[in-house]
Amino acid sequence: MGVKDYQPPTSNRTRTCMSETKKIDLNLLYSVLVREIENDQVQEIDPDFYRTLSEYLGKLKSEGYDGIESKIKARLTELITQSVTLLLKTRIEKASASDTLDFTNLLDEEKYILESQQDLAERKEMILSATLNGRTKTLQSVSKKHKTKPVTVRFLKDFDQFVGADYTKYGPYKAEDIATLPNENAQALIAKNISVKITIEE
Repeated sequence: MGVKDYQPPTSNRTRTCMSETKKIDLNLLYSVLVREIENDQVQEIDPDFYRTLSEYLGKLKSEGYDGIESKIKARLTELITQSVTLLLKTRIEKASASDTLDFTNLLDEEKYILESQQDLAERKEMILSATLNGRTKTLQSVSKKHKTKPVTVRFLKDFDQFVGADYTKYGPYKAEDIATLPNENAQALIAKNISVKITIEE
């Protein structure tokens, strides 16, 4: 059964709950997804689309349901997850299909994803150009920056003091300690399951 053949079910309570959040419901999400799949170009959608869905899902997950409504909630969450994942994947693939990234009709969240791809292409070109044109100092600078760029980690176990890639002493650390380390050292600790990378929210 293809996407066009599937009509996701919604209960009255579910439909009412979703309609309270900018009239977003499964039928609307389904129509947005089908329209995106049926067209070659990225389609225009509500600028607050992802934030609206996030708000609704946050509300849905925080509410308590019993019995059959609990199963409906779980199924609804699953359907939204699958639909949004496919929608985002489709829009990003279409925008990045050409040699130059097409930001037309993309939302801010999608531009954020594609900008990282643009950075990747620019870095690749810089390394290739520096290598082919004998700019050794550029390559040395890139290597140093990569090794020493700060990465924040949370320690999973105790760890002794060590000298980092930037020749600075770090530690000792206890389990659950948070530390910002040079990338080279952080990656080595992560690979050995001594720490995990974390993102500090602003």
